[in-house]
Amino acid sequence: MMMRFLAVACLGVAALVQAQNQTIQVQVGGTENESGGIFQFKPSSFNATNGSVITFEFSGNPGNHSITQSLHIFFCFLCSLSVTFHIPSLRLGALSNPCQPLSGGFDSGWVLIPTGGVSPNPLWNLTITDDSNTIYFFCKQLIPSPHCAAGMVGTINAPGSGTGSFNDYLNNAMQTKDSGQGVGALVGQGASASAVPGPLPSGVTLFGTPASTPVSAASSGSGTSSAASASGSSSAAFKIEYDFKLFTLFAATMGIALM
Repeated sequence: MMMRFLAVACLGVAALVQAQNQTIQVQVGGTENESGGIFQFKPSSFNATNGSVITFEFSGNPGNHSITQSLHIFFCFLCSLSVTFHIPSLRLGALSNPCQPLSGGFDSGWVLIPTGGVSPNPLWNLTITDDSNTIYFFCKQLIPSPHCAAGMVGTINAPGSGTGSFNDYLNNAMQTKDSGQGVGALVGQGASASAVPGPLPSGVTLFGTPASTPVSAASSGSGTSSAASASGSSSAAFKIEYDFKLFTLFAATMGIALM
């Protein structure tokens, strides 16, 4: 009886490990004739647990794309009060920087695929290390026009709808006029890679090879990325100040003494 119990328990653990360590295939770029066109990730939004490997395949041709972690941040005002007092209307927020690289974020570098394609296609494996937060990513290529603003963005573990969802991120990206570049690293926030894209058959070129350790946007030599980092810091400071002012107003309304 005990042996049967142990066997069932082991099978359960094995099934759990298998469920957590899934492999997800994502197409990077498309062709002019396919649905969605050249500027797309396919699929563009999906869920992945810790230990899952996201295999990005640079199959779009002609193509010159990257997988770059976005600075996209959802600032939630009074979220803690919303949960405490069960008041959904307090969950006000703002979204920012959809097409700016995250300082310390992951980056594949640019991979150029010639017209007609190559064989085999270059692959880039990204392993999920923290599935508790949403990961936003985009293509940082600016030629012939910013790919991010054209809709070449993606999300991992995003809400299904509303603020912070894929559609919300996509809409913000397509309205932005500011897209950053810079050279990131293999190790990002919530996900990391252990190698650059490969193999690189004849005709394929890798530009801006990412570093093996996290690199700040400021040290990458990108003024735009540095500005984005500063913008993120100032927005965070604004959030704290705004939260306190709203909390003060809320406390006064409820007759709560702060001192």
